[in-house]
Amino acid sequence: MTSPTDVPTLTPNQINALVVLMVEARELTNNELKELAGFALTGADNAKLVKLGLVETDRSHRPFSHQLTDEGWRVVRQLHAGTPPRQAGSATRSLLTLLSNLHRSLDRLRLSHADFFKQAPGTPAPAGGPTPSAPVVAEPGAVEALIRAAYHELARKPGSWVGLADLREHLGAQDRASVDAALRAMVRQEGVRIIPVANTKSLTARDRAAAVRIGDEENHTLAIGPA
Repeated sequence: MTSPTDVPTLTPNQINALVVLMVEARELTNNELKELAGFALTGADNAKLVKLGLVETDRSHRPFSHQLTDEGWRVVRQLHAGTPPRQAGSATRSLLTLLSNLHRSLDRLRLSHADFFKQAPGTPAPAGGPTPSAPVVAEPGAVEALIRAAYHELARKPGSWVGLADLREHLGAQDRASVDAALRAMVRQEGVRIIPVANTKSLTARDRAAAVRIGDEENHTLAIGPA
């Protein structure tokens, strides 16, 4: 594990893998990495990123899939501050220049990299995937009714916690802004709780992308009990 201020020495391919995982903000299989970036994360590159605690690799299925850890998000935000690899070509140096300018801009806007890159429902699928339908915009009252119906279908019992990632998936093509507005209104109602996950290390990229910001916190789970 790297210290909070260090950026480990990485190869261009390892840097590219971290950047692709960041900008997609989700778990990617090796097949998806090949489609998006032209390479799979295997062998020594994969082993080093896992050993450094930057990437989690799921080997329970094929093709293997990868996602950034919390430490991976930290390091990829700071890649521009490290020394370019000795074998870095113009493409890698240009990428590091881009990351430096991106970091400066997001810092000025007070926006996190995770918030900037998170995928909303209706985000286009990777190359070769199905074309998603346009978001559906409904009246606020109708959106709340859809959220409550989805919750009751997903929850084991009233008051059980349901992840917002599962809720959004169940809602399908509902407009994200409308859903977020409805969730923020619902949290003021009796019996409705929307909270962050305490153990952030357990969050997947999918969980982070589905979070709703209420106040100054990203929230990941919903419970609706008796009013």
